[in-house]
Amino acid sequence: MSSNGLRRGMSITVILTGVFISAVDMLIVNIAFPSMQESFPTASLTSLSWVMSAYAITFAALLLPSGRWADRSGTKRVFLLGLGLFTLASAVCAAAPSLEVLVATRAVQGVGAALMAPSSLGLLLGLFPPERRGIAIGLWTAVGGVGSAAALPLGGLLAEIDWRWVFVVNLPLGIAAVLIGVWSLPRSATEDGPVPDLLGIAILAASVAAVVATITQGETWGWGSAKVAGLSLAGAIGLLWTVRRARRHPAPVLEPALLKIRTVALGNVATGFFFMGVGAMAMSTILFLTQVWRHSTLRGALEIAPGPVMAALFAVPSGILAVRFGVHLVGLAGASAFAAGGIWWTYALDGTPDFPAHFLPGSIIGGIGFGVILPALAAASTLSLPPERVATGTGMASMSRQIGMALGVAVVAAVLTDAPDLSSFRAAFMVMAGAGLLSGLALFAIGPVRRPAGTGADTPADHVPHAATR
Repeated sequence: MSSNGLRRGMSITVILTGVFISAVDMLIVNIAFPSMQESFPTASLTSLSWVMSAYAITFAALLLPSGRWADRSGTKRVFLLGLGLFTLASAVCAAAPSLEVLVATRAVQGVGAALMAPSSLGLLLGLFPPERRGIAIGLWTAVGGVGSAAALPLGGLLAEIDWRWVFVVNLPLGIAAVLIGVWSLPRSATEDGPVPDLLGIAILAASVAAVVATITQGETWGWGSAKVAGLSLAGAIGLLWTVRRARRHPAPVLEPALLKIRTVALGNVATGFFFMGVGAMAMSTILFLTQVWRHSTLRGALEIAPGPVMAALFAVPSGILAVRFGVHLVGLAGASAFAAGGIWWTYALDGTPDFPAHFLPGSIIGGIGFGVILPALAAASTLSLPPERVATGTGMASMSRQIGMALGVAVVAAVLTDAPDLSSFRAAFMVMAGAGLLSGLALFAIGPVRRPAGTGADTPADHVPHAATR
């Protein structure tokens, strides 16, 4: 293998390692939730949900600014900074002496993940020719699915020892990836670009954090309370101010033109709805298995694992199909299967444990839908964009994902309360199904993207310049 081939291979490995550990970290925390409840017995379910919400809030708030920064200042620089911060925060989470410290360091970990996410796809797409971008997106989502699948049995095993070990798993991979990435990752053409609007970044981050905090904690604080009203108003004013400033600033943090692209706008709506369903599923399934069926954390993790395994198996071929046949058809099919998994659990699960007959079918059906829709969501959000705006588009989509996830977790936390019964879990599974169906309808509304005359058969329709104006 030539030195260029070796460097390219190592670059792809480093990028996918970052994707892998961030996927592992999100679900591994969900699996460790029952173990954390034992470590902090006086904390309510809502208080413990901050371990997930703090991560989601900072992740969502900083994704768009970090995508913009990566476009302007270089994807390599931003990716390595995020990976290093994520790894360092993982070490602090593992050593956290209290719930408050754990929540605070999870917020820092979310900052690192926000820096990694948009720049990782931008870097990966730059290593593939345009006609193979569908494969790159499928690979990106497949590795995330593999990380999710690995998180479940690994997290269950580690949580049986101590939940702190779920954060230690990030350290060796993160350290190795940073060291290799410094040497192997290519420098982008925008490495010395102008600095984006720093004030706009700060206001946008604070505004999104206020909105997401309102969503996640509104039930606890009271939807009519002064705190919720104040945060909602502050978030709305901040977002309006950011949009107005973006129209006049030479290097704005937001580009209003991106949301005028039909596929991008609807892709972000679909992403938000779908990950609301994912948030509902992730929190409700492990709690159902451990609290209703009284299974151990490890056993529950192994019982959930078939779903992410199916997602990983279907992600790459679905990425190719989404580019060839359209995100509207492939996305609707995936969303329908995901919703069917939630509907199955709603009507099949009861208080009598029967994993093969009652839980496994829903996990397999929903997992297939998960794998099928993920590349369609990524394609809808990015393939209509020019290469220099991919990181920004990815950041926007990832922000939609985290806001959706935070909303799903908040709804389930409100539905289940601290002493959930079977009907509460059925309501949570219906939230999963309903959000999945809404996601599919949003993708289907994109419709087929016309392929301009003279384009090659292998050129992704959603990447043709004319398609970006739809």
